[in-house]
Amino acid sequence: MSDATRDIETLIEMMAKLPGLGPRSARRAVLHLIKKRAPLMTPLADAMHRVSASARECLNCGNIGTTDICDICAAEKRATGELCIVEDVADLWAMERGQAFKGRYHVLGGTLSALDAIGPEELRIPKLRDRIEAEGITEVILALNATIDGQTTAHYIAEQLEGRVAVTSLAQGVPIGGELDYLDDGTISAALKARKSF
Repeated sequence: MSDATRDIETLIEMMAKLPGLGPRSARRAVLHLIKKRAPLMTPLADAMHRVSASARECLNCGNIGTTDICDICAAEKRATGELCIVEDVADLWAMERGQAFKGRYHVLGGTLSALDAIGPEELRIPKLRDRIEAEGITEVILALNATIDGQTTAHYIAEQLEGRVAVTSLAQGVPIGGELDYLDDGTISAALKARKSF
């Protein structure tokens, strides 16, 4: 196998590791990129290089941006006293697409899972407690996925915050077993507006 062929195979293997792409889809994507090298592959490689060098996790909420404190945390108008708790950055971005929530976020970085040995300390739950005090949070909105682990995590957080702050959760529109990143903007907006006490 030549070096060029080996490089292409390596690229296919790397692409196949992306969510939603298996070996066949990765092979098709790589072939498409090679055919569209000038208008697509080169700009994509440049963009990936720039993002690799500049992307970082917000020290406050866990969002991904290009500064230590993301635009959402830095915006004074978003200091509403409401803090929306999400599993990961994809969920935060899904909430932002709907443009229904005007407060701030807290990204846990996953969910509690006894099987995977993920406890509160492996997530950003201790940081959540600190933020509630420091930022004068009056309401925590649990926008976790409606999976078993998501709901277990929501119950744990609600118990930890009981008596300290109002805890609500998303309501109608979020199906059991559903994930926020796959919901349309209208469903997320309706669920946020119809939130209820947890």
